[in-house]
Amino acid sequence: MADVAFSVCVYLGSRPGDNPLFTEAATAVGRWIGQHGGQLVYGGGRSGLMGQVAEATRVAGGRVVGVIPQALVDKELANQLCDELHIVQTMHERKAMMAERSDAFLALPGGIGTLEELFEVWTWRQLGYHDKPIGVLDTDGYYDALLGFLQHAVKNGLMSEWQMGLVRTGTEPGDLLTALVQDAGLNASAIALRDVI
Repeated sequence: MADVAFSVCVYLGSRPGDNPLFTEAATAVGRWIGQHGGQLVYGGGRSGLMGQVAEATRVAGGRVVGVIPQALVDKELANQLCDELHIVQTMHERKAMMAERSDAFLALPGGIGTLEELFEVWTWRQLGYHDKPIGVLDTDGYYDALLGFLQHAVKNGLMSEWQMGLVRTGTEPGDLLTALVQDAGLNASAIALRDVI
């Protein structure tokens, strides 16, 4: 594997959505990863927010690792500009490879696929299958209703505050990414801003 300071798995929509702030957030996340010598691990598509975060990472000098099932190669338009593009047979393989290649996980706005990936990696963490940090970037309040519902589950005794504490939430991409990389136990020097040529 190439020499990178850290590797972040980003879950986000294969559609752009109707809010331009979502595109701005995806661009900011990719730019931060690239400028800090990091590697993006994501779903391998070039459409929507997925394509945006990958291109921003690439342009800023970061590595891009895409993992996409054969069945979605055409639907999500596989990104041939990835430094590594892995075409797998199932979603299970996709998610396992993405998790294995990452130091931390970050969810941006997305649909049911994004939510499914977030909840799976969150469940894995509570069960002790991994101890990698997880973040939710709540751009323009996108996740407010979901986070409110989860607090409703806590109030009803079906979740605990301990489970909620396994996920960081934030609204500023740079602050949240810095916290996740540090939570992963990486040295602060590993995320020092590099000169961008």
